[in-house]
Amino acid sequence: MNAVTPGRSSQGKFAVWSLLGDAAITYLALSFAYWLRFETALQYVGVPAEGVYYTLYIPLLLLGTLFLLMTFGYLGLYEENELLHLYRTHSIIIKGCIFWFFAYLGISLTLKIEPDISRIFATLALVTSILFLSAWRKGLHKLLTRRPFLAKLQKRVAILGINDRAVQLFNAMSRDVNHPYSPIGVIGRRRTEAKRPPLDSEARILGFDDQLEDLIAVHRIEVLIICSSHISRRQTLKLASICERLYVTFKIAPGSFQVFLSGLNLHTISGIPILGIGGLPLDNFGNRLLKRFVDVTGSLAGLTLSIPVMLVLAIFIKRESEGPIMYRQVRTGKGGERFKIYKLRSMRVDAEGREGARWAVKNDPRRTRIGAFMRRTNLDELPQFWNVLKGEMSLVGPRPERPELISSFQYEIQHYQTRHSIKPGITGWAQLHGLRGNTSLDRRIRYDLFYIENWSLRIDAHILIMTFFKRINAY
Repeated sequence: MNAVTPGRSSQGKFAVWSLLGDAAITYLALSFAYWLRFETALQYVGVPAEGVYYTLYIPLLLLGTLFLLMTFGYLGLYEENELLHLYRTHSIIIKGCIFWFFAYLGISLTLKIEPDISRIFATLALVTSILFLSAWRKGLHKLLTRRPFLAKLQKRVAILGINDRAVQLFNAMSRDVNHPYSPIGVIGRRRTEAKRPPLDSEARILGFDDQLEDLIAVHRIEVLIICSSHISRRQTLKLASICERLYVTFKIAPGSFQVFLSGLNLHTISGIPILGIGGLPLDNFGNRLLKRFVDVTGSLAGLTLSIPVMLVLAIFIKRESEGPIMYRQVRTGKGGERFKIYKLRSMRVDAEGREGARWAVKNDPRRTRIGAFMRRTNLDELPQFWNVLKGEMSLVGPRPERPELISSFQYEIQHYQTRHSIKPGITGWAQLHGLRGNTSLDRRIRYDLFYIENWSLRIDAHILIMTFFKRINAY
């Protein structure tokens, strides 16, 4: 089963396009405000606009556009779940523009920007920005709520429970398209709900909870909402574990049973309160955008600096053994998506032979002489800057594993699949502490989870710097 579903992969792309659209519309709105202030009869109002030209104002318009987009990002406008919330979008636009107005004027007075920012221009820009952005977002909303786009944006939701609460939630979600969820049916509990009469709703019964894994695969379920009464804590944990392993978001409709609220946050779907796990740092669109910017600039720099080194290593690889210079291998990335990782070949061509996939060990006899040096200094991983540039990996993150190994780890190690909630990295918190290859998986997962839960640019910078010095010391 492909773990990455259309809704998950498309939401981020639409969020980026909405950001680019906002940038273009904001610059257009500020340019229109400039025209009103300096090219119409308003130029004679207040302080005469002498010696002011559009080319002189372009840096101020760009600064104003950037600052307004940053304000929107801070207010959460570019969170993926906000794309279909038109009312909240308009609210954020108005709040952001008002804050921007006072901050924009404040910055111009504090920094004494030349030319001076006209207060009349700023006032006009406030109005035009609200009008232009609101109209653009309304048009975007109409486009996104059409069937082809809506199907890509909304996540497929199943509700566990056949009761009045489940019916209420299903009906509310079916009537309201202003949220990122598409209800596909309900799942009953075999022991308590198998003989219940048909629902007074359009919801169809998908099956029962003892078939959950199969139902997730067949119906491509992305979100499971528990809406069942009299469910034990043990059963809840079992269901949550299955969802975690299959990359399904697990949520609870409060009131169905007692839950500990620690670590849960409350939000609404079509007006109905739902509990879910609190957001991680990289669930934030702004944080992901910032991390991606660092990845792109870092990978470009890494490729530029490492190409001469790779050419020299390629000569040694060819001289020592026949076979390809580059080694490609399938690994598992974010959301369980598979991709091909690139490495400089450090082992014999027939290294895996009949034994199949297995970890490298210390003083692995399968290594070539140049391969032993490359693995000791991690130079064999230099081509992975290309994976980072393509967006399959990040500079920093959990190391990607092979699908053949994951097939057993996901059942043996609790919370193993959580490490796939972000992109894998060339280096990471666990690798920095010597946990790679044939080392303790439990410890490695704890380090990976710590990184995911506590991500920041400061941690990424620390890991990159320490990794660099470790590699220097390896020489």
